[in-house]
Amino acid sequence: MTDKLKIYLIAGEPSGDLLGSRLMRALKKKCGKAVHFYGVGGDTMEAAGLKSLFDISDLAVMGLAEVIPSIPKIMGLIKKTVQDIERVHPDVVVTIDSWSFCSRIHKILRQKKLGIPQVHYVAPQVWAWKKKRAKTMYKYINLLLTLFPYEPKYFTPYHLHTVFVGHPVIESGVIHADGKEFRRRYKVPENKTIITVLPGSRKNEVSKLLPVFLETVERLQKENKHYFFVIPTVKTVAEQVKEEVKKSGQKILIVESENDRYGAFRASSAAIAASGTVALELAICNVPHIVAYKVSPLTALMVRHFLKIEFVNLSNILTGREIVPELLQERCVSGNIAAYINHFIRRDDEWYEKQMDGFAKVRKILGQGEQTPSENAADIILKLIHPDIK
Repeated sequence: MTDKLKIYLIAGEPSGDLLGSRLMRALKKKCGKAVHFYGVGGDTMEAAGLKSLFDISDLAVMGLAEVIPSIPKIMGLIKKTVQDIERVHPDVVVTIDSWSFCSRIHKILRQKKLGIPQVHYVAPQVWAWKKKRAKTMYKYINLLLTLFPYEPKYFTPYHLHTVFVGHPVIESGVIHADGKEFRRRYKVPENKTIITVLPGSRKNEVSKLLPVFLETVERLQKENKHYFFVIPTVKTVAEQVKEEVKKSGQKILIVESENDRYGAFRASSAAIAASGTVALELAICNVPHIVAYKVSPLTALMVRHFLKIEFVNLSNILTGREIVPELLQERCVSGNIAAYINHFIRRDDEWYEKQMDGFAKVRKILGQGEQTPSENAADIILKLIHPDIK
């Protein structure tokens, strides 16, 4: 392919930024220097060659009560993004996750009738709630790429071209990370048991979860002096995490690079995590963990009303049973978290065996094919731009 391709990418949060960077690498592998990227992304997309229109930390909010104060700023960013798309007039617009933000951009683009193919990568969890979304998405996008094999069936009946490409967690650097090298790099003694703490990538997640997680760390350190705690964090919340940890007085190693993040996972005997894709990465490398989550009472009330599924953790959803304890809202307290972590490390509880068996099933469900999921996604996007491509 020799023609210059202009691809506009929009990722609103760190998990989408990681997906976007892998998609960019896959597109460059297939198109070489013919592809040029524009749009919105984070550190990993910028490292892959994107100059982001704005800092995605401005979008790092979640939950009804939390989003409301940020609406004027978010609406301004939507307007700015649409204007930039009109200026660039790319061959395709690909939004990644963050459907609440991205859908508004897609709707405006459709209203403007610019004739640009519109793609969304990562299906909104309509099987969990807001099933009506599946009935209307075809009005705003030409193509939906999904991470899980069970998702297309929710969208194809409503005239939306939907393709399962695979979950990029199997492309994660955690597959090849070295826990021993992580210990050497940070001089962690062999007699120390590493526990990874993951309080989320959004500011409001960190504000609600990190105090509970730090209280858990304090409790666990009093019980066992051989525990060593690591918090891998990301740019959107790094300063917030450092400040909270400093105020707590806890001795915790904070790391920020992707390499250190995955090295910490591999070196860990257990983990405390916010619910999300990170839990799949922990499952991939067999780290026993709990997921915990708290939102405002108003958001929790709304979620309980609309949620249509039994579990929130992806490993639990994929296996159809609770292999990872879900400590949500009032159950998200330090005593509960510490009890599970101690059991995992001693391996004296049925949860440990249940997790090891369940993680093997998760890896099988997400099993890798001939191409990576990102390469699959790249092929389908290129085919949409140039239908004559074989």
